Amino acid sequence: MTRETNTGALWGGRFASGPSDALAELSRSTHFDWRLVPYDLAGSRAHARVLRRAGLLTDDQLDGLVAGLDALGERFDRGELHPDPSDEDVHGALERLLLVEVGDELGGRLRAGRSRNDQVATLFKAFLRDHARVVAALVLDLATALADQAEEHLGAVMPGRTHLQHAQPVLLSHHLLAHAWPLLRDVERLRDWDARVASDSPYGSGALAGQTLGLDPEAVAAELGFDGSSANSIDGTASRDFAAEFAFVTAQVGVDLSRLAEEVILWTTREFDFATLHDSWSTGSSIMPQKKNPDIAELARGKAGRLIGNVSGLLATLKALPLAYNRDLQEDKEPVFDSVDTLEVLLPAFTGMVATLTFDTDRMAELAPQGFSLATDVAEWLVRQGVPFRVAHEVAGACVRRCEELGVELDELTDAQLAEIDAHLTPDVREVLTVAGSVASRDSRGGTAPDRVRDQLAELRAVVADHRAWLA
Repeated sequence: MTRETNTGALWGGRFASGPSDALAELSRSTHFDWRLVPYDLAGSRAHARVLRRAGLLTDDQLDGLVAGLDALGERFDRGELHPDPSDEDVHGALERLLLVEVGDELGGRLRAGRSRNDQVATLFKAFLRDHARVVAALVLDLATALADQAEEHLGAVMPGRTHLQHAQPVLLSHHLLAHAWPLLRDVERLRDWDARVASDSPYGSGALAGQTLGLDPEAVAAELGFDGSSANSIDGTASRDFAAEFAFVTAQVGVDLSRLAEEVILWTTREFDFATLHDSWSTGSSIMPQKKNPDIAELARGKAGRLIGNVSGLLATLKALPLAYNRDLQEDKEPVFDSVDTLEVLLPAFTGMVATLTFDTDRMAELAPQGFSLATDVAEWLVRQGVPFRVAHEVAGACVRRCEELGVELDELTDAQLAEIDAHLTPDVREVLTVAGSVASRDSRGGTAPDRVRDQLAELRAVVADHRAWLA
C-alpha cells in the first residue's frame, strides 16, 4: 500500500510528510495558472488517446477518462470548477478533481508517460497561440481606425516635424498611416512567432529525456493544433524563448501605442489644438470642471513601461538557467499573462479614442507653412535649375535668415528680396512656396503627395485583409 503525502500535488511517496506551510504557499501557482485549465484538459484528452494507441488503456478506460475530462471542462465553463488551497498548481488540481470524477484507479493511469515539465511548456504555448490571435485582431482594429481617419481626411495638410520642430508640410493622412504601419509589422511578428511555435509541441518530452511507453508525440501535437513535436526533449521542456519573444512583441506593441499616445496628448492641448477627444473616450478632473483629460493615451504611455518591464524581468529570469527544467520557470507565466491582459484591455479603449478623434484641419493648415517649412522646397527647386545642392542649401538658409530679420515667412519675401539673396531665385520659385505645391511635388513611392497617399492607403488595407485572413 502506498501512502499519499502531498494531496493536490503530483509528487510525494519518498517524503515522510507533506511540505511545510511556508513552502506550500511559495510553491502554489493556481492563482495565476488556473486559466490554463482548458488547455490542460485538451492535452490530457490527447495524451489519453496516445496511451490507448500504445495499448496502455482499453477502449472503456479511454472513454471513461475522456468523459471525466469533459465533465471537468463543462464545470469550468460554468464557473463551477475551482482549485483547493491544498492544490499546488493547475496540473495537480485537475488530477485530484479527475480522481474524484472517475475514481483513483482509472484517473491514476493518465499521468503515465508525461511530466508537468512537458505539459506546462505545451499548454503555455497553446494559450499564447490563441491570445496572439486575440491581440493581433485588436491591433488590426486600431490600424483600421487609423486608416479610416486617414481616408476621411485625405487632402488635409499639417506641419510635419522632426525633433518636434517644424520641418515640412505633410498630409494628415500620411502622418496617421505612419502610425499604422508599425502596428501591422507587430502583427507580422506575431505571425512569424506563431509559425515557429507551431512546429514545436513539447508534449511527450517527459521531464527532460523523453518517455519509454511508445507514445506518439506527433499525434498529440496534431490534436493540439501544432504542426510538429520537439526534436529535443531537453530543449522542449526547458526553453522559454517563445515566451520571451512573445513578451517582446507585446512590449513593441506597447511602444508603438505609446508613440501615438504622446502625439494625441500633445495634439489635444490648447497650444497645439489639432484634435479634440470625444467625451466618451476622455475623463474630467475632480476639482477643475473645465478639464478634458487624455487618460486613455496617458494610460497607454504608462502601460508601455509595464510591458517593457515584463520582457526585461523574464529575460533576467532566463539568463543563467542550466539545462534542463528549473523551478525558476514558474516565473515565466505571470509577466506574459500580464502582458496579454494589459493589451486586451488597453487596445479596445485606445482604438475607440482614435476612431472618435475630431481634427481641426484649418488649424493644421494654418500652421503647415510656418517655421519656414518650405525651405527644403526652395533648395530642391534650385537643384532642378542646375544649382549644386550644397549651394542650394546655403541659399535656402540665407532666405530663412532674411525672413527672420524681416519677421516674415518665405512666401512673403518680394521678388526683389529673393533676387537680392541669389540671382537664381527668380519669380518662378513661387511655384514651390505653397503648401499644396510642396505636398503635391513629393510624389515618389512613400511620399506625402495625395495620389501616393491614396496608393499607400490601398496597400495598407490589403495588408490588413491578409492578416485578417490568417486570423480566420
